[in-house]
Amino acid sequence: MSSDFLATMAASSRARVVAARQACSEAELLRWATATPAPPQLLLSPQGFDVIAEVKLRSPAVGVLKEGDEDITARVTQYANAGAAAVSVLTEPDRFEGSLDHLEQAARALAGAGTGVATCRVVPAMRKDFLVDPYQVIEARLAGAGGILVIVRMLTRAELDALVAAALQLKMFVLVEAFDERDIEAAARLPAPAQGASPGMLIGVNSRDLVTLKVVPGRLEALVKQLPAGVPRVAESGVGSPQDAARLAACGYDLALIGSALMTCDEPGKLLASMISAGRGARAR
Repeated sequence: MSSDFLATMAASSRARVVAARQACSEAELLRWATATPAPPQLLLSPQGFDVIAEVKLRSPAVGVLKEGDEDITARVTQYANAGAAAVSVLTEPDRFEGSLDHLEQAARALAGAGTGVATCRVVPAMRKDFLVDPYQVIEARLAGAGGILVIVRMLTRAELDALVAAALQLKMFVLVEAFDERDIEAAARLPAPAQGASPGMLIGVNSRDLVTLKVVPGRLEALVKQLPAGVPRVAESGVGSPQDAARLAACGYDLALIGSALMTCDEPGKLLASMISAGRGARAR
């Protein structure tokens, strides 16, 4: 995921917005979105560690994780019932084989809609994509998402401000993703919403190198102290075991975003529950 890759993905994302606007104006999309029921809020555990569990069918770093016939409803139900605080859903179609349909399926299940599967804990879905335009935030809200991810590195300051403002206006949480100290400084300058029962903003550190795609050992630990106080801190990439979760919780992370490890595991609910337990145990010590 080099900077060139991010630029390519941003251009592709802008092209998707242009095509979508031809089918539906932003004003009309906003009317539809605000007429739908409010999504579940993000609620963090007082035990001090949570997980955002991810649905993605493919990763440029790993390759195919699951085939296109994956039962998304059943998977997110497992995640929620294992204790996930939220579920991230990849919607980028070209490199991750995601779609807004996947987000809508996940959001319906997570909101407790009738799905024909076991009862699901009510938690929010989060749209993960290469977002560049507030139109895409409204798309996410219409699909039922309660949050979005934005990548500092690939956005101008004006784009970043506009995405965050759109999300907060729609009462959605924002996970702001950083790769280094410069990104963290830019994220820290965003207007943090008042912290209540549901945080409006999270700041995450992605430990993956932008050129080699490999996880950089020690990056998460090195940058955690640079993250602003009072905003939940999220460890992203390279969290594959309960031991990883415990280590990162102990060094100061409040959440972990976990994707590939859960997508490639035969019992994702069991692994997720063990990661959450290990992280909270480390915080309790």
